[in-house]
Amino acid sequence: MIAQDRYSRMVSLLKVAFPLAALALLSTLFLLARAMETDTAIPFADIEVQERLRDQQITGPFFSGTTQTGDQMSFSATKLITLDGTVGTNRAEDVLARLQTAQGATFRLLADTAELDIAENSAVLNGDVSMTSSTGYRIDTAQITSLISTLDVTAPHQVDANGPLGKFTAGNMRIFTPSEGDNTQMLFSGGVKLVYTPNKSGK
Repeated sequence: MIAQDRYSRMVSLLKVAFPLAALALLSTLFLLARAMETDTAIPFADIEVQERLRDQQITGPFFSGTTQTGDQMSFSATKLITLDGTVGTNRAEDVLARLQTAQGATFRLLADTAELDIAENSAVLNGDVSMTSSTGYRIDTAQITSLISTLDVTAPHQVDANGPLGKFTAGNMRIFTPSEGDNTQMLFSGGVKLVYTPNKSGK
């Protein structure tokens, strides 16, 4: 029984560790690329070569993983850049993130850019940030922050939302799974204002 518990804990740890290690490896590859010979013939324009040497990048990155509570996360972008040669810190452009909770609810996030920091276990989405949910909500805001290793998403500034009940605004929003393992919760706070739209079908 003890061996089985140890096995279960190890599997849960690896589900989180593998995607994080993959992203850290990508960052390390950026630094290794800086050591290549610059006088080697490369089929790129000179200007493009210099851009890649200054800010190393990967085109079309994708990674996914599962949290300890069974929530699935995936992340993709058109470009991922390591800034200032710092391993584990990246900026992604044209970001698409998908979240699926252990209970089956799904969230789809779009953003102009995202700042990823492995050491701080954080991702910050900026720009024209929008999120849609399988429960029928669309949320627009200026910024969303998220933990990387677990489902905990926060919009610290005003959100404009449209959903089954109508249109509403709120000072902030948080989506998280309680530590007790209850269902994922979507919490709006900070002066919620709702314009209720009755169901036209009369139901």
